Amino acid sequence: MAINWFPGHMHKARKEIAELMPQIDLIIEVLDARIPFSSENPLVPKLRGETPCIKILNKSDLADPEMTQRWQAYLEQEKGVKTIALTQKNKAQVKSLLTLAKEMVPKTPLRALILGIPNVGKSTLINTLAGRIIAKTGNEPAVTKAQQRIRLEDHIVLHDTPGFLWPKLSPEECGYRLATTGAIKDTVVEYEEVALFAAEYLRTTYPEALCQRYNLEELPEDDIGVLDAIAAKRGFLRRGGIADLHKVSEILLHELRAGALGALTLETPELVEKEKAQEEIRAARAAEEKKIKEELRAAKKRKRRK
Repeated sequence: MAINWFPGHMHKARKEIAELMPQIDLIIEVLDARIPFSSENPLVPKLRGETPCIKILNKSDLADPEMTQRWQAYLEQEKGVKTIALTQKNKAQVKSLLTLAKEMVPKTPLRALILGIPNVGKSTLINTLAGRIIAKTGNEPAVTKAQQRIRLEDHIVLHDTPGFLWPKLSPEECGYRLATTGAIKDTVVEYEEVALFAAEYLRTTYPEALCQRYNLEELPEDDIGVLDAIAAKRGFLRRGGIADLHKVSEILLHELRAGALGALTLETPELVEKEKAQEEIRAARAAEEKKIKEELRAAKKRKRRK
């Protein structure tokens, strides 16, 4: 099942950003280091044009450090893009963002626009940069609802915008990864489906972390087996020893998001390139099927006219 979430205020935010762009010298896009591709808004390149861009791999303390380096190299292949990996716990590291901004655009005043999908830590980052509480923070997506302008040190003016996604999340796996990290509200997704997706990825990519966290002696053979095993270990069982899938799904996702399973990255450059290629094939097939149906309908209409 495809996951999509694009409430009205996100559509408004996209229009406002497009209007603001001619005044902007630098784009700062905040990504989740665990899902750099899935948290990268595909609308941003169209909005920014040739404006220089810093992509922040935020929450890097929750991500696989080796994979973060690989993602930085991958993202910097795009013209005019620099990357920096940050953790909110290191304020000096966050402040280094301002130095990089000045190096990329040595202009006074420097007008920067900070973008990011919901729940990537953008508001907390802004508060650290400003040295005071400017942006409202929360442990759920879509907290920021309106634009604001913030004056930072070194004559940098930062324009903050509401986090927004895009109308169609593609490839389909992208939506599941966003839901896994909490970028999509839990009320619009099925916990069980998202947890099964996460369990399968962890089973194949980070089996040791899964076994260690939930004290599993051997790795189950499939995603449902993983949830059943965790439920048995934690005592989340219904009558007859059947796993309470909703409860165990909540636990797995909450603990993964909190970093309780260790530093994990949920996608690789190779994986997303493969998914994009598969999505192109699916799109081409769908377009061909649509064309055939339209030709059949047109042929039937011509036949009736005769």
